[in-house]
Amino acid sequence: MGKHKLIWLVLASLFANSAWAETQLNLTKGVTAVSRDVYDLHMLVLYICTAIGILVFGAMFWSIAFHRKSKGAKPADFHESTKVEILWTAIPIVILIAMAVPATQTLIAMEDNENSDVTIQITGSQWKWHYKYFDQDIEYYSVLSTPREQYQNQQETSAVKGENYLLEVDKPLVIPANKKVRFLITSDDVIHSWWVPAFAVKQDANPGFINEAWTRVDEPGVYRGQCAELCGKDHGFMPIVVEVKSAEDYDIWLNEQQQRIAAAARAEQDSLNASISKEELMQLGETTYTAYCSACHQPTGLGLPPAFPALKGSPVATTGTIEDHLNIVFNGKAGTGMQAYGKQLSLKEIAAVVTYERNAWGNDTGDVVQASDVKSAVNNTAQDATGAVTIETNVEDAVETMTEQAPVEDLAKVYSQDELMTMGEKVYMTACVACHQPTGAGLPPAFPALKGSVIATGDITVHLDMVLNGSKKNPAMAAFGSQLTKTEIAAVVTYERNAWGNNTGDLVQPAAVDAASAN
Repeated sequence: MGKHKLIWLVLASLFANSAWAETQLNLTKGVTAVSRDVYDLHMLVLYICTAIGILVFGAMFWSIAFHRKSKGAKPADFHESTKVEILWTAIPIVILIAMAVPATQTLIAMEDNENSDVTIQITGSQWKWHYKYFDQDIEYYSVLSTPREQYQNQQETSAVKGENYLLEVDKPLVIPANKKVRFLITSDDVIHSWWVPAFAVKQDANPGFINEAWTRVDEPGVYRGQCAELCGKDHGFMPIVVEVKSAEDYDIWLNEQQQRIAAAARAEQDSLNASISKEELMQLGETTYTAYCSACHQPTGLGLPPAFPALKGSPVATTGTIEDHLNIVFNGKAGTGMQAYGKQLSLKEIAAVVTYERNAWGNDTGDVVQASDVKSAVNNTAQDATGAVTIETNVEDAVETMTEQAPVEDLAKVYSQDELMTMGEKVYMTACVACHQPTGAGLPPAFPALKGSVIATGDITVHLDMVLNGSKKNPAMAAFGSQLTKTEIAAVVTYERNAWGNNTGDLVQPAAVDAASAN
C-alpha cells in the first residue's frame, strides 16, 4: 500500500496546477484574459494527452508482462470486430471535439481586434522596434540599453549583469491598463516577430504586410519579450519592454510626450542656427555612433565586409563629398543593409555622427558638419541617375511649429471632374496610398480595400464622415479633417469613388465637405 500511495502522490504533484505554474518548464498564465485562456487550453490538452499516454502504454506494458510466451500465453485467433472499430473511432472523435471547442473559442478571441481603445503600429527594424501611436502624433524607436561592453565581455565589470540583462530598452512601449490595445505589426526590412509571453501575443512582422494582435492588461506593470524570428546578426539584441500604466498615469505620459516632441522641435530649430565646436560634435558623434552604427560597422570602424563595409579609410568617409555622406546617413542606401536615419536621429545628431566618422580611426579629414549643413544637403539633393533614394522635401517640415496657418480656400468654387480627379489622385498618393495601396486593394484586415468597397460606392455622407473624422470601429483609419483642406478632402473622396472601376460618377465639391464638417 505504501508503494501505491507514493505513486499517487507523485502523480498528483505532477498534475497540480500550482506545481506546473511555478515550474519554468511550463507555460506561464500571463496577465491577460486571453493568456489565461491559452494556459488553460494548454493544460487541458496536456492532461488529455497524458491520460491517453498512460492508458495506451499501461495497457501495452501490462499485456507484454502478463501475456508473454514464457507464462504460457497463446495468441488469440480472431478477426475484426465491428463494435471495437466503432468504439476506437468514436472515442478519438469525442476527444478531438472536446479539445477543438475551447481551442476555437480561444482563437476567435485572439483574432477579435474590433472596438479597440488604442491603436499602435509596431515596425521591426534591424535591430530595434519602432512604435507609432495613431491619433496621438507620437512615435519613437525602442533600442536595447544593455551596454555593449557587457554582452561582449569587454570589461571586468561586465560579469555583473542585472536581472534584466539583454531585456532592457531605452524607451519602452507604454500602454494603458484595462484598455483594449490593438497592434498593427509590420517590418521595414526582414521578417521579425513581436513576442510578449505575458500577453500571449506573438505575431510575425513581415515587410509589406500588416498583421494584427491585441491585448488588454488588467494590472499596471512592466512586461518583457523578445524578437522571436531569426532576423540577422543582432537578433538576440532586440528585446521588447512594455510598461502598462494606469489610466491617469497614461494620460500624464501622453502629455509628457507631447511636451517632449515640442521641445525637440524647438531644439532642432535652434540647432540650425548654432555653430557647435568640433570637440562637442565628436563627443556627441561617438555616442550616437556607438548606439546606432557600431553594431554593423563595429566600434573600430572596420565593419563586417561585404555586408557592412568599413568606414575607416573608406571613400565615403574620407575622399567623398560631405553631401554624399550625409545623404547616405539620412536616406540609407537601397539594396543594402544601410537603413535611413532621417527619422531616427535629429539633424544635430546626424551632423555629429558624420563629423565623427570623417575624423575617427585616423580618417582625419578635418571636416566639421553642422545641423544647417544637413538641412541644406538634404533639401538640395534630388534623385540621381543611378536611382539612389533621396529626399526632395524640405526638412523644415519636420521642425515647423504647430501654429502654421491653414491655406485660404474658396469653398464656393465648383471644380470639374478632371480637376477633382487630378487633385484627388495626388492627395491619395500622399496621404492614403501607404495603407490602401495604389490599386485601392488595401492591406486587409487592418486597411480594407477601397476598390469596389461599400464605403467608396455607397452613401457619400458616410464616406465623407469617415475621411473627416476617422473610424471608431477601426482606429487605424485616422481623421483627416485637421490634416487636409476641405478642397483636398473633396478631391480625394471624388477620386476614391471613381477610380479602380468604382465609377460612381459622384463629384464632391468643397462646399459639401464644409457642410459635412459643420454637422
